[in-house]
Amino acid sequence: MANKSSEPDVERARPGPNAAAFAPQADDVFGRIAKRYDLLSDVFSLGIHRLWKRRVAQVMARESWNTLLDGATGTGDIILRVLAHQATQGREIIAADISPQMLAIAAKRLAGHGERVELRRLNAESMPEVPDNSLDAYSLSLCLKICNRQQALQEARRVLKPGGRLVILEASNIRWRWLQRAYLAYMALCMPALGWLATGGDASAYRYLLQGIREFPSAEALAEELLLAGFEGVQFERLS
Repeated sequence: MANKSSEPDVERARPGPNAAAFAPQADDVFGRIAKRYDLLSDVFSLGIHRLWKRRVAQVMARESWNTLLDGATGTGDIILRVLAHQATQGREIIAADISPQMLAIAAKRLAGHGERVELRRLNAESMPEVPDNSLDAYSLSLCLKICNRQQALQEARRVLKPGGRLVILEASNIRWRWLQRAYLAYMALCMPALGWLATGGDASAYRYLLQGIREFPSAEALAEELLLAGFEGVQFERLS
């Protein structure tokens, strides 16, 4: 979690590139796996992503905001959990994603909340459709791993009002090195087979994810990147 600073930008060290080396313009992998995306999330995280999303929804619901943009809403999983909290009644929610196929699934899942949620196709790296300083809160879930973090964080800072809140959910390193090594070994050995079965033979789905997991910074390093991007009050919570 982080607040947007009201101080002017300062030229400092820049965050690293796209951890997964993924370019949606070159490979519409999320369009191809949209119908199986939630199954893949269960398989690759052993179901733990459900606990992560529940916790993030709690954090988002307790924050004080009138307008929230969920910048990588996927199939609408987290927004459904946010809407379940009474504290969010009467607030404006924008659920956005770069994949029209993902948004189509989210639209079906959120159909019962049509008056409370606006669906929009947006690219977290560049959102000229969203005015400067227009949002009270902005969330990104499992997105920074597959995009240019520097650009995404710059956009987050641009669209947030001074003092606005940024909430990020990401899969990072595990503190216990032996468990981190075991998890990477599981991903490297089992992901190809499980990913192939879950996607009907689409190997790219797991290739990007494995690359992103290996190259993504630690929680501490990501917190430093947020500070360098101009955010303040940065804090993180390990969920696993």
